[in-house]
Amino acid sequence: MNNKKNSRFMPLMMALSVVVGILIGTFYANHFSGNRLSIINSSSNKLNNLLHIIDDQYVDTVNVNDLVEKAMPQILAELDPHSVYISAKDIQQANDDLRGSFSGVGIEFTIRQDTLRVQQIISNGPAERAGVIAGDKIVTVDDKPFTGKTLTNEEAMHRLKGPKDTKVKLGILRYGEKKLRHITVTRGEIPTKSVTATYMLDDETGYIRIKNFGENTYPELLIALAKLSQENFQNLCIDLRGNTGGYLQSAVQIANEFLPKNRLIVYTQGRKSPRQEYRSDGRGSYQQMPLVILIDEISASASEILAGAIQDNDRGTIIGRRSFGKGLVQQPIAFGDQSMIRLTIARYYSPSGRCIQKPYTAGENKDYEEDILARYEHGEFFSGDSIKHEGKEYHTKNGRPVYGGGGITPDIFVAEDTTNVTSYYKQASISGQIIMFAYSYTDGNRQKLSQMQSIDEMAAYLKHQNIVDKFATYADNNGLKRRNLMIQRSHKLLERYITSRIIYNIMKEEAWIQYLNSEDPAITETIRVMREGRAFPQNDKKQ
Repeated sequence: MNNKKNSRFMPLMMALSVVVGILIGTFYANHFSGNRLSIINSSSNKLNNLLHIIDDQYVDTVNVNDLVEKAMPQILAELDPHSVYISAKDIQQANDDLRGSFSGVGIEFTIRQDTLRVQQIISNGPAERAGVIAGDKIVTVDDKPFTGKTLTNEEAMHRLKGPKDTKVKLGILRYGEKKLRHITVTRGEIPTKSVTATYMLDDETGYIRIKNFGENTYPELLIALAKLSQENFQNLCIDLRGNTGGYLQSAVQIANEFLPKNRLIVYTQGRKSPRQEYRSDGRGSYQQMPLVILIDEISASASEILAGAIQDNDRGTIIGRRSFGKGLVQQPIAFGDQSMIRLTIARYYSPSGRCIQKPYTAGENKDYEEDILARYEHGEFFSGDSIKHEGKEYHTKNGRPVYGGGGITPDIFVAEDTTNVTSYYKQASISGQIIMFAYSYTDGNRQKLSQMQSIDEMAAYLKHQNIVDKFATYADNNGLKRRNLMIQRSHKLLERYITSRIIYNIMKEEAWIQYLNSEDPAITETIRVMREGRAFPQNDKKQ
């Protein structure tokens, strides 16, 4: 047995070094400080020995590499909710959104009835240049079938993405045609925008929606501000609702645009990470502009850093609902096989000193993951008085009380509107039936809809097309039983949701956002705050 053990010792140790490295916290490529850490290997490590024994003596043959792959996420889950392992096959997708671009064909698609359908084309992207249009069905890729039950989003992205300048041959069925078209697309860099909407809410107030914080978010913001400057905006609303975060540096750069010199933006601190402060340099071009930040229960991480910096410095007004409460700093650490971990090394603290991270119990993530549902059931989405502050009281620069214990509590609470929400509406939304109907309707009326020049024109047209009744018939045929009384009660919500998706399909994301914002209570409150001159809390004259 000893001879067998010796012969297998070296390859086994190579596999186990990954796990050993995690447990003793010694890696390389510190993302924030640039430190390079040595990998320490201990032959006495218990986990190392356990896997060695399993490989040597277990009744059946064991793939140790697979065992390690499965063990790593479980080990990290015992630490906190945000330390994660990302396998080599998933690393590209994990980084694409934050990188600001990826290499592919440049389409937005949906899978319906086991067929990939082109929902939108990226302007001036590879697919558009090759002649692909919205509404096309892609049924073959490189002359191989591309339909059926095995077609998933992951499979589609795997087949359509690829290195820049490589070619992919698409077999396309176009609406009204029976013959298969073959179009060869040369893959290219496809930008992924962080700033997804920029327009004027009224004659004076500009609006910018930031979807996430990636590598290019700050320059995208500067472009958006320049665009609003051409329209002589005097006030600004930055919408971070639904923004789950991203890069710290992007949030710091944006906060810097609005803060006077030497204001603390955020600081980080951990057991092995000394306090590191991020401060404004006084070069921001919009230090005096009235500012509103919109947040909700999905706004997290970098979104909370920006909102917390503005709130704690009394620089603007935060409107919406309490943010998620993700204040743990992850350090990306890569391995030789291209996999990586994101290991929590510190916590974020807002300028007043409150920790952004909400409470959690190490190794017990269920309650943490269900926190949003618990808030909903507790009534926090409907009344600001229902917000439970578990941390102590802190104070902003002007002495206003703010609270720790997780997330950023807004200065002005806006309840979620559940008026006329029925179980039918919930099921229609959750099941994806509305999105699928909207695509089907768009596909059948694309020529007519594409001729419309404005959001108002399209909304007015759809209002007279009886789309709610058409949806109910469609949904009934696809398993969602018609409930006439509920449909009547939720008619306005259904009509608005369906209309918004059709607008999205034809006019793209900014038009979709603009339409939804037209009757949004948080936007209404933003405009009121601006008109009443309350975008600077307590009218801070020392700014």
